[in-house]
Amino acid sequence: MPEGDTVWNTARVLQRALAGVRLTGSDFRVPQLAGTDLTGWTVRESASRGKHLLLRLTAPAGTPAPGATPGSGGTPGAGGTSGADGTAAGGTSGGGRDWTLHSHLRMDGAWRAYAPGERWAARPAHLIRVVLRSAGAVAVGYHLHELALIPTDQEESLVGHLGPDLLGPDWDPAEAVRRLAAQPDATIGEALLDQRNLAGVGNLYKCEVLFLRGVSPWTPVGAVPDLTGTVALAQRLLAANRGRWTQSTTGSLHRGQTSYVYGRRAQPCRRCGTAIRKEELGERVTYWCPVCQPDRSAP
Repeated sequence: MPEGDTVWNTARVLQRALAGVRLTGSDFRVPQLAGTDLTGWTVRESASRGKHLLLRLTAPAGTPAPGATPGSGGTPGAGGTSGADGTAAGGTSGGGRDWTLHSHLRMDGAWRAYAPGERWAARPAHLIRVVLRSAGAVAVGYHLHELALIPTDQEESLVGHLGPDLLGPDWDPAEAVRRLAAQPDATIGEALLDQRNLAGVGNLYKCEVLFLRGVSPWTPVGAVPDLTGTVALAQRLLAANRGRWTQSTTGSLHRGQTSYVYGRRAQPCRRCGTAIRKEELGERVTYWCPVCQPDRSAP
């Protein structure tokens, strides 16, 4: 499941494959970016922001803004970035400007980097949304969501609402705690998933963090005994999985042993032996141990 660590790892793969190189071709397979050609553009860097991936590029001098018609000097519909299919948004000129290709992986998106001539075997071809080619690599984006090409100086319009990034260089745990504490009546399970509080936690880490802290997902934020410790644990768990694709919170990378409660409905708790439960909380399912994480408000 793509969570903050998965997107961080993906950004690193694209950084190694494309950073500093000039693109020799591109193929966008979403309606509103279908005519966009990034041939000759240079990839500056690849970065993650929570669950968002930002591929920053520079257009060659004299390049029209993406989506602009000859002589228009701009991009029709500039400023919009809606929908899962993709949007080209821009300013008045693309030549020499810095741009960002933004994508969100959600539950099922992925980027893969291949060597030229290598078979694209990661996903079915009908899921491909974008292909970026260079002399030494091919990057393929599968089932990407919210795909948009915007001026880099407008990135905040897409990610500015996010809370502190758990894996970002400017990670601010005190600010994350402050944002969580501002919703004392919200359940801690839902608050941890709210990317406006802290960016990068998904359902897997929500369930695992709360189990390890002995906190029921239904506990109001204001009743969580140590919110600072909960936030610190979330950051440590995500950071531990940087650089590897197997997400583990137990310390084991063996199949079936990588989680304490997530994905283990009806299986015995690794601590007390009680059957792990699975229920809906908000719009997501949650896994927890009713003995290790007691709360009378839980179903």
